[in-house]
Amino acid sequence: MNKYFYFLFVLLLSSFSMSQILAQEEEKPEWDLKIYQMVFLYRGESRAQDSLEADKIQAGHLANIKRLSDEGKLIVAGPFLDDQDLRGIFIFDCESEDEVKELLKTDPAITVGRLRYEIRPWMTAKGTCFK
Repeated sequence: MNKYFYFLFVLLLSSFSMSQILAQEEEKPEWDLKIYQMVFLYRGESRAQDSLEADKIQAGHLANIKRLSDEGKLIVAGPFLDDQDLRGIFIFDCESEDEVKELLKTDPAITVGRLRYEIRPWMTAKGTCFK
């Protein structure tokens, strides 16, 4: 009789476990997705400035980054360290590419041609990377 109850117990436990596994597989996580604008910054065509002028442009570039960050538009900014044509990235919390283009017009490194850019829309789940 004990074997019968043991077998029945194992069978019930197995079917309960299977139903839990199947229920979990059917549940798909719901993500609250948000679109950001990712900007890839490349070495521009106009890099013939002397070191004093290049330093002045870089200072303006960094000041502009800080301003855009303080305004909440620029979420991430940073250079790549391997001295290739791809120089850095920006991630903007903006609705459109056009809005980003207007903000990029305020960057002296872009306006003088030391940097050029490519804008790509990018999506991630809210809260995974940024607030």
